[in-house]
Amino acid sequence: MLTNLFPNLKVEDLIEATYETFYMTIIALAGTFILGILLGLLLYLTMKGGLWENRVLNWIVASFVNVFRAIPFIILILLLFPFTDFLVGTIRGPNAALPALIIGAAPFYGRLVEIALKEIDKGVIEAAQAMGAKTRTIIFRVLLPESMPALISGLTVTAIALIGYTAMAGVIGAGGLGNYAHYFGFMRRDFDVVFVCTVVIVIIVFIFQFIGDIISNKLDKR
Repeated sequence: MLTNLFPNLKVEDLIEATYETFYMTIIALAGTFILGILLGLLLYLTMKGGLWENRVLNWIVASFVNVFRAIPFIILILLLFPFTDFLVGTIRGPNAALPALIIGAAPFYGRLVEIALKEIDKGVIEAAQAMGAKTRTIIFRVLLPESMPALISGLTVTAIALIGYTAMAGVIGAGGLGNYAHYFGFMRRDFDVVFVCTVVIVIIVFIFQFIGDIISNKLDKR
């Protein structure tokens, strides 16, 4: 049926490209979640009035976040080619895209984490401090649980951005739907392939948004 509607489409290639897009997005999202949480916590804890107030460290972390948020993703991939080649051993394929995906998305998510933490009622934190709770306890028993719905919502937004990043990475050989749409669709002027890849990407975005909304709503106790 698909081959009748889209004569230039190869279903096997589409399935493989879709798998590669899911693979890059999910692995990069896991790395982004971990690194983004660390960045967001550092920004929050070292800010003025924070539990680890430290202007110098806060400035360093904030500068890292701001710099990597400012670099367009397609340029970031090119800048990270030497690092990617050293780390992965190649600059092509889904695995080669992961360092750039994580480094490109983590600062963005880190800012969302910082915003989520700032929305926590300071009275809850002060109550924990009054009970003698250590900083580690406050982080894992107060800050992260209280901000979890917002963290998941932010992660959903980041996931959708990552899907777009994977498409851009595909243009320079990272695989996935972006690669398939560009090399086997646009370059050959087979625009039915481009159309199908676009539809599949939109469906993937809806899937991540749907799952993220469900998890966030279940965690929201308000």
